[in-house]
Amino acid sequence: MLIAGVDLAAEPKGTALAVLELTRGRALLADLQLGVADEAIVAAATGVTKIGIDCALGWPVEFVNFVNLQAEISTGSPQFDGGIDWRRKLAYRETDRRVRQVTGRWPLSVSTDRLGMTAMRATGLLSKMAHRGIPIDRSGEGKVVEIYPAASMRIWGLKADGYRNSVEVRSKLLDELLTAAPWLDLQSNTEMMIESCDAFDAVIAGLATRAAALGHYEMPEPDLLDQARIEGWVALPNCSLDALVDSDQNLIAPQNRRS
Repeated sequence: MLIAGVDLAAEPKGTALAVLELTRGRALLADLQLGVADEAIVAAATGVTKIGIDCALGWPVEFVNFVNLQAEISTGSPQFDGGIDWRRKLAYRETDRRVRQVTGRWPLSVSTDRLGMTAMRATGLLSKMAHRGIPIDRSGEGKVVEIYPAASMRIWGLKADGYRNSVEVRSKLLDELLTAAPWLDLQSNTEMMIESCDAFDAVIAGLATRAAALGHYEMPEPDLLDQARIEGWVALPNCSLDALVDSDQNLIAPQNRRS
């Protein structure tokens, strides 16, 4: 099975793509790229079982409704509350609330943070993929799924605090990851993952996408499914790292650790 993980930024600079090849008892990092343009991501999506994107794939329904109606405010109807509770409904999606419930932390708001620029790019990507015949379902049931690497690592018990801003933290985190997942063969990409937080996130996104491909993730309840298909839904893994490979097989311990 081929799985792709994307750490998406508003521009190719800052965007990373990882492709993992999963066989019995082993996950091989077959490709890891930095500075990735839309065309390369769409091409990867056509050749993998599932592709996970680290970015909000939609906006809160409440926010979309607000944008559609706010032009009519001069007429006095509709009336907007303007209070903090109302604003939070516009700022966060249902999946963001689930992330906070599971991890104890709010993700960035696609409505009010700079993440919105990246989400606009993600919308363009989904459009291009659909044009190529790739099924798009923002709830995660199609080939494309929304991934949150930092939350995934917390669920797996990895100490990820501060990893995006520190080479030293990423180095320790990578050792922790390889100890927890001895079946993960990074080939010659360990230094790239240490030097680039984008590359690191793309690989973690690939692992979380594998969990989603196996159905091992927090799915939206039936009454939230239609909303998730509009807003997007973060596929939080609900399995261990070892569940990503067939633990009944002999694990291959690649020589990818650093002395």
